[in-house]
Amino acid sequence: MDGYLVTFYTQQDRRHRGKPVADWLVQLSGELGLRGATLIPAAEGIGHDRRLHSAHFFELTDQPVSVQMAVTTAECTRLFERLKTERVHLFYVKAPVEFGVLGEDAS
Repeated sequence: MDGYLVTFYTQQDRRHRGKPVADWLVQLSGELGLRGATLIPAAEGIGHDRRLHSAHFFELTDQPVSVQMAVTTAECTRLFERLKTERVHLFYVKAPVEFGVLGEDAS
């Protein structure tokens, strides 16, 4: 299939509707019927504020996280329409990709 790899970048302590933004995005992917989403924690990164954000042993609130989704064009349109109505402030990267599944289902 052709579509997009969409990656959202945020921090562990950013919230939307009472949940961490990254967790909310993963839940939203299920609600929209997308194939899935992967939440990836990072050790550190430089944010749009040009400040170093990092995960510390005792404090993870500043930890950078990303959420990746492989979506079709139609799914991408639905996702971004929903994000606009939610008025969520997020940095993202959207790159055209080919994706699919190889082999047989293990179940």
